[in-house]
Amino acid sequence: MGFVRAMTVPSTAAAVAARFGFTMPLPATGWAAGRAIGADPMPAHVYPATGEPIGAVQICDAAAVDEAVGAARVAFASGAWSRRSVQERIGVLRACAARLRNAGEELAALQMLETGIPFSQAMTGHIPRMAENFEIFADIAATQAGRTFQQVPGYVTHTLRAPVGVAAIFAPWNAPLVLSSMKLAAALAVGCTAVIKPSEYTPFSVLRMVQILEEAGLAPGVVNVVNGPGAITGRALSEHEDVAAIGFIGGTETGKTIMRAAAGRLAKVGLELGGKSANIITASADLEAAVDGSLLAIYTSAGQQCLAGSRIFLERAIAAPFLDRFQARARAIRLGCPLDPSTEMGPIAHPAHLARILDFVAAARAQGAQILAGGERVHAMGPGLWLEPILALAPSNDLTICQEEIFGPFATVQVVETLDEAIARANDSRFGLVGYVWAQDIAAIMRVTDQLETGTVWVNTPLVRDLRAPFGGWKQSGLGRDGREGCIDLFTEEKAVMTPIGPVRMRKLGAP
Repeated sequence: MGFVRAMTVPSTAAAVAARFGFTMPLPATGWAAGRAIGADPMPAHVYPATGEPIGAVQICDAAAVDEAVGAARVAFASGAWSRRSVQERIGVLRACAARLRNAGEELAALQMLETGIPFSQAMTGHIPRMAENFEIFADIAATQAGRTFQQVPGYVTHTLRAPVGVAAIFAPWNAPLVLSSMKLAAALAVGCTAVIKPSEYTPFSVLRMVQILEEAGLAPGVVNVVNGPGAITGRALSEHEDVAAIGFIGGTETGKTIMRAAAGRLAKVGLELGGKSANIITASADLEAAVDGSLLAIYTSAGQQCLAGSRIFLERAIAAPFLDRFQARARAIRLGCPLDPSTEMGPIAHPAHLARILDFVAAARAQGAQILAGGERVHAMGPGLWLEPILALAPSNDLTICQEEIFGPFATVQVVETLDEAIARANDSRFGLVGYVWAQDIAAIMRVTDQLETGTVWVNTPLVRDLRAPFGGWKQSGLGRDGREGCIDLFTEEKAVMTPIGPVRMRKLGAP
């Protein structure tokens, strides 16, 4: 049975630009102190749905990075943001959220052109979440308080928090607006200034977002953008002496490189890295809900998300009926124009990544996995980066497809005999970002949530976040946490102040 596809012919990039008022090619410069910066261009980026060139990144070399960090440092030292009252910062953050919501269609269209993420999914998910990042961290700023200790006789000790200075924020290509704004909102809420480095694959939406933040009231220089590849721009930013804290979201190996660069000057680092998340379907699961949730967990955003439920573990009692339903639904996923509201899965984001996913298909076959669905590029839809949703039955957890993060619409299934076996295989991974469990048996739920080696566990639901709660990974999935406490720890330094409550009797050294 073939895959069902939305039959709408993908709109051209030029047509999208005309509809939303963009000028082609799209600008992809850096941005420092309210003006464009950049040097030699990279090869043109293409619209993943059609393969058309849409614009080229202007590389920010070490000198341009120094200019951007310098602008952030001057803005911080001036107190234009860092010493504004909390109430004033809260007001600006809320104005930023409102302005971003109003510009939602423009930003969703830009992100669609650079990533292929369907417009309707951006409007219902990415745009609201981007705005909520600023709203929630405005709330956090409003309620942030120090601590008081009175255990030492005659003294009161209280704590203060101070912004660290310039924060460097590295954002990945899979959800540039959501993920860049999340750490940025946290840094701004506590008074830091920032330099953002988006992925070289997704420079357009982040640049426009920062311009909108300035339109909403942020002074030029408070937030700056540097564009370019990691080997040039990323390295210069992570090694810069005036960067006090680094928030990185992306691949594990790149995260290790950034951590080594920061270690030389003991800069603070928060890393949200890769995942190979286990999705455990127990014998007591609500089968319909488990199928619905498992499809969303792996095929949302074409599987290009670190928290994708890419390893499905099925207790044998429900394996056959689950697989029958899951395969049929996976084959019916509608691929099509990212502007078509009926489209359920867009293209792969860029050519090199499509080639990488197809390499994993070849490895799966070579290692004895059975491809139950998908695995082929969709040439009938034109020159865009279209790929069928993939489902593979793995005979062992040792296969490459069960251990390496594929970051695509590629689900692996393993059938297990017991819940203990499912938990053991789930934990047999160098990653530990999130996990899923589907069960009606409360004892099974409690065992999985207690024993799963992950930073987050979703019970009978996929892909829900409370931005106030900690989010991050175990093992090679990261270091530190997003959320209220984790972000405050990353972007501030804590100071203890001891004050006597009466006269202090001191020894008089050297007195007669």
